[in-house]
Amino acid sequence: MVNRLKVIAAAVMAVAIALPAGAAQAEPTPATSPATTCDATLTTPVYHGKVPTPKSVLGFDLGEREVTTAESDTLLTAIDRASDRVTSGTLATSAEGRALKYAIVGTPRNLRNLRAIEASIKLLRNPLTPAPAARVLARNTPAILWVAGNVHGGEESGTDAALKTLYDLAGRDDCAAGRILDNAVVVILPTQNPDGREADTRRNAYAFDMNRDWFARTQPETDGKIELMRKYPPQLFIDAHEMGGTEYFFPPNADPVYHDIAEPTVDWINNTYGAAMIGEFTRRGIPFFNRDVYDMFYMGYGDTVPTTGFNAAGMTFEKGNASPIAARTFEQWLTQWVSLSAAAAKKTEILTTWHAMYADALKQGLEGRLEPNKVYNPGNEVITQVPDRKVRHYFLRADDPAKKAETDLVVRRLQRMDVQVYKLARPLTVKDFKAYGRPEARTTLPRGTYWIPLAQGQKHWIQGMLNEDTYTPFPYFYDVTAWSLPLLGNVSGGSSGQVLLPAATPVQPVAAPSARLTTPRRVGVLQMAGAAQNAGESSGWLRHRLDRDWKLPYEVLVPADVAAGKLGDVDVLLVPDGPANAAATALGEAGRTALKDWVGRGGRYVGWSGGAQLAALTGVSGVTLAEPSSDVPGSLLRTTVAGGPLSEGVGSSVMQFYAYDLVMRAADPSHVVASYPAADSPDWFLSGFALGAGELGGTAAVVDEPVGSGHAVLFAAEPNFRAFTDGTAKIVANAITSDLPATRARALVPVPDASRAAAAIPDRESPIRLTVPTADGDKVRAALNGFGATWAEQAATGGAVRFTVANPGGLGLHEHPWAGRLPGALRTAGVSPLAVVLPQ
Repeated sequence: MVNRLKVIAAAVMAVAIALPAGAAQAEPTPATSPATTCDATLTTPVYHGKVPTPKSVLGFDLGEREVTTAESDTLLTAIDRASDRVTSGTLATSAEGRALKYAIVGTPRNLRNLRAIEASIKLLRNPLTPAPAARVLARNTPAILWVAGNVHGGEESGTDAALKTLYDLAGRDDCAAGRILDNAVVVILPTQNPDGREADTRRNAYAFDMNRDWFARTQPETDGKIELMRKYPPQLFIDAHEMGGTEYFFPPNADPVYHDIAEPTVDWINNTYGAAMIGEFTRRGIPFFNRDVYDMFYMGYGDTVPTTGFNAAGMTFEKGNASPIAARTFEQWLTQWVSLSAAAAKKTEILTTWHAMYADALKQGLEGRLEPNKVYNPGNEVITQVPDRKVRHYFLRADDPAKKAETDLVVRRLQRMDVQVYKLARPLTVKDFKAYGRPEARTTLPRGTYWIPLAQGQKHWIQGMLNEDTYTPFPYFYDVTAWSLPLLGNVSGGSSGQVLLPAATPVQPVAAPSARLTTPRRVGVLQMAGAAQNAGESSGWLRHRLDRDWKLPYEVLVPADVAAGKLGDVDVLLVPDGPANAAATALGEAGRTALKDWVGRGGRYVGWSGGAQLAALTGVSGVTLAEPSSDVPGSLLRTTVAGGPLSEGVGSSVMQFYAYDLVMRAADPSHVVASYPAADSPDWFLSGFALGAGELGGTAAVVDEPVGSGHAVLFAAEPNFRAFTDGTAKIVANAITSDLPATRARALVPVPDASRAAAAIPDRESPIRLTVPTADGDKVRAALNGFGATWAEQAATGGAVRFTVANPGGLGLHEHPWAGRLPGALRTAGVSPLAVVLPQ
């Protein structure tokens, strides 16, 4: 430790020489005045005239109309060429070949000293840097502040506003701009999703919602962005969105908030930036709201990942898209400018606190202390507390060659967020080892096991990525509630609270594992109704997996192709999620017959979710399907896996992602490949939130049903969720490549009741789900009637009632006319919901 401190002291001295006192300050500008007399937004802008105006470059002013991706790039490049305050680059290339352009804005001196600033920031991020040295660095180092827009392609105004922020920082000489430049380096990423912007779609070219992809980094747009963030770690990250209506949302956020987030970041979000924007919008009379809708829980958002992974104030901003582009651009710019100004005014304090959070994370890891659950909004109560168990270490087993690729991917994802990973140099006996989903037991871990101690600066991120459970604090869900990397990858591991210092060696950076598949079988993908969100996403995730991971050729088919006889060109038909009743109708009698005959002659039908329902509807399968009565908004449940070709490399169990999926039972129990154990079994394990999940006990998660000379391999739920459920995706890979036995007993002839039961399940597109005590039912009905909603009701677990509210067109929360106001309406009505799931 002494030697490491000497190294750090020498590094601080070297940075001090490279970045002398005052390097964070811009050269004086004529209009600079004391901070006490300089208002961030009321100061009259003074432009020096050396930077071309947006109108001179584009032919129109920002806010007259939305810029195109090409226009955004053109303006960014023009400003860079004209200004010595700007440098720019490309952080990634999209699936369709578009560049993701970014700009870094700072004083000329700071831009010349970027490498020294990087070194200084790295030292501030090091928990072993002594506090006095950190204070010196904080005084003499600019903060790094990020502004990013347009992660959802159809939410355009964040880009236009970010360009105005870029122009103002490059072109203004007044005190308000000077204060930001004096104290910060600003990284501006106008559009995070150029393909989606050009197509005017929320998602990217592979139908990924990239505001859900942050921790997994499956998309190049996300991956390149986070790599740049590792180089320039933010203390503030603004993620500019749009939503329905005309109001503006900015933090404070709704509950739930993930438990292991450093508390000072929440204070910054609520009391530095949130308070500043509340004051500015109140002064101007601009309608806004906060707290009710957008939570800070799932580790895939543009606020949670900067906050948990970088100790930044990660903030989601949402402007109502019913306002004209001029208003949208102005209000987005206003929140950006106010936030940048607030950060600049407290730069030294922010950087000092930023370092202290890393030092405290190390201390928490040494103590084995996990942060407790909290709620931040009046009237809410914690429903689940983080267990009072010390966690000092996580371990990942590396002794199963069949899971090497999945294990390597987990380690790589940790390393690429600056987590230190080690390998045991000799066997280690751990007295309190808690394997995932199992009780503590004395265990000897073999040599080569990966060891991830929590005693490091990235302790919060480690807990976020390797947790056994997320311990959901509040039953409100805007997205999923489980995402642990080992559980997603079906990687064996666990934790310990013991004080340990094992013999171990640092792990060198792990290369991206190859997952290429080879098979002589011709593969087809049946695309259901393309406009449906679940159909578009599920097939997009599959296309991504086939193209980029498995590198497996395939042909996309639509129902009309099946009816036209094109199944003769494929051996394996992959049928992802989608509206099954609509697909069965689109197939017509000819298509349904062709599909069943093709399987009977030896074709292999591999379907999931709506694809499984379509198999029952068309008579391909005799499975029975039913709607769930449980509330599982997106959690991971252990399934028991039978032996056979589909389980090759999977093992005896795998975690299945489950979110209000159909409950499946096989016509013949011998056809079950994976099933949920009984809820009272020691094998039962759930990570995430659930009410009534015990109804799944004993039901099938995967079946392999012989049909004539062919097979129907069906998954009740999505096995390739967001292309990061690698454990269950391996079963899909096996279903494509494996030789399935032809000697098994023929499946029962599908009974008409199975098809009728499947047909009785409606096609629902992103419904709103609301479960409340029966006593609150009338209050909920009154609230829903007030919105003009239509809904179905069913009894739920524990004497509750479930309201499934229709969402015509599958609108996301950003587009929905009133879903965002539902939590406030319920609170006003005095309803204490058991679970609320809003559309994404």
